[in-house]
Order: sequence, then structure tokens, then C-alpha cells
Amino acid sequence: MAVVRYFAKNVDEAVAFYRDRLGFALQQQFGPNMAILARGDLTLWLAGPGASASRPMPDGARPEPGGWNRFVVEVPDLSAQVASLRKAGVGFRNEIVSGPGGQQILCEDPSGNVIELFQAG
Repeated sequence: MAVVRYFAKNVDEAVAFYRDRLGFALQQQFGPNMAILARGDLTLWLAGPGASASRPMPDGARPEPGGWNRFVVEVPDLSAQVASLRKAGVGFRNEIVSGPGGQQILCEDPSGNVIELFQAG
């Protein structure tokens, strides 16, 4: 089992995205500050701007969403998943690419965090 923390600009919006678009189940929510979701063996912690994890570091740097680190969600039909997400207005950083292990594409949650969708084969 893995636990990943992502920073979210808006926790309610992020919960809706992961629940409704990627099949995560909401386990617990602490108002606009924090939510815990799960999908298979992955637990996702979403930290909003008011969460303790979002406090500035000693040097003043603030944790924020985005970047290139990501987790992978395996899907059985990548083309169908991408079409459904595009229809719902989800943004993508690239088009589907093929490699020796399968196909992948990078989508973004409402805060700009990256999720890799992957289909083996």
C-alpha cells in the first residue's frame, strides 16, 4: 500500500475530480483543509491551503500543487478513459504515447497535479 500527498488549491473540487473521474472513494474529509481518498492499494491525501502540511517552510517557501512527480493509475482502455475525461473538460499535458510496456498519457487534476494514466500491453 502507498500513501501519496498532493496539495490542492480547492479540496472539494479535487475530491470531486478523483472520486467522479478516476474512481477513488472518499474515506474522510476535514472541511476545506484535508481529504483522504483511496483506490485499490493507493491512499491519497489532499491538503488544502489551510492544512498544516501547507504551512510555509522555515525559508519561506510554500508547498504548492503541480510539478512533474506523479502516481500512475492503470486503466483497461486508455483511449476510452481519455475520451471520457476530455469530454468532462479534464486537461492533458500530452497525447497518448506508446512504449515497450504499454501506452500512457498525463492528465491534470483541478490544481495542476499530474496523474499518469497507463494501459499495459
